[in-house]
Amino acid sequence: MLGGGSGLLDHDDEGVSGRRPKWSGREARSARYAILGQSIHLTDEDRMTRMAGAMTRRRFAAASAMAFGALVRARPAQAAYPERPIKIVVANTPGGPSDIIARIMAATMQEAMGATVFVENKGGAGGNIGMGSVARAEPDGYTILLSTSAYAVNPGLYQTLPYDPFNDFTAICELAVSPHVFAVKPDLGAATMKEFVALAKANPDKFNVSTPPIGTTPQLQVEVLKLREGLQGMATVVFAGGGDALKALLSGTVQLSSGVLAPAHPHLKAGTIKGLALTGRTRWNDLPDIPTMLEAGYPDFVFETYTALMAPAKTPPEIVARLEQVVLEILRRPEIRERLTQSGFEVTAKSGKEHMARVAREVPMFADIIARADIKKL
Repeated sequence: MLGGGSGLLDHDDEGVSGRRPKWSGREARSARYAILGQSIHLTDEDRMTRMAGAMTRRRFAAASAMAFGALVRARPAQAAYPERPIKIVVANTPGGPSDIIARIMAATMQEAMGATVFVENKGGAGGNIGMGSVARAEPDGYTILLSTSAYAVNPGLYQTLPYDPFNDFTAICELAVSPHVFAVKPDLGAATMKEFVALAKANPDKFNVSTPPIGTTPQLQVEVLKLREGLQGMATVVFAGGGDALKALLSGTVQLSSGVLAPAHPHLKAGTIKGLALTGRTRWNDLPDIPTMLEAGYPDFVFETYTALMAPAKTPPEIVARLEQVVLEILRRPEIRERLTQSGFEVTAKSGKEHMARVAREVPMFADIIARADIKKL
């Protein structure tokens, strides 16, 4: 123990109490070490023991700090998720079917998750611009993709892609599918698909068909119809969007239109156009008079545009699971299902794993159609 250490520090070489010794810096340091050494009477062994103890305590403190930091980092991501707005990227222009369902889901997800959820449209290059931007986004659950069938079509359509469909994304869940419809003007004189094919074969130079852009599923189904029925002489008129393709039919510019059901639905209900066949597996609930292509005599002729939510690869699985849970619960609500049905969608509400099984089937299927139709890669 120091025991009166102040007296020791007050001693000087003159023996005069109250005055500090006038030592040089080196002497002062030596004196301090000597005083402390004499005061606590440490042997070399004692000093080594204490030094080892101090080092052990420092190591323990450092290890504890590291462990605490790791514990904080390892906290489940969903515990605080979401802390800020979530962005749903739609890889198409506003107003189309994918934009419609994205906005319905954003509003309901916002209510369910207690955080802002908004839609950002990034159209262009067949959806590649929007899909590529999400593939490169931070995998933190705050930027997700509203994907469509273009996700599975584009690998067979484009020479290069800004994303890998199997490695750059994690599927959250599948939302819905929308069948397509082949439609004509009521006064054309064709009541069924087979009747239309007969007219088109008899007048190959007078019949053409409108579709959305090259590589969209409505355009690809036209190529399949042509191959099956030998209608290669019927010209395909490609438009920037499904709405424009439908307008071409309404104006009489084309004799047949192929497109997603959603924009055609009100015209079919009003009778301004006539549906020859739907390309889904079953008839549509409020359009019971329109048969499917399966019923019209075309085995395996099923084309649907799907919508799904995807997150960048390496998004924490807890966040993906949280999003999947919330969205699937929303899709079970009767009022949401009815709203989507009225917008031309059939709710599928499949898990991310189930959706990726669809993608695995469709990527080679669409690549084969593109090759057989002799569509040059873009």
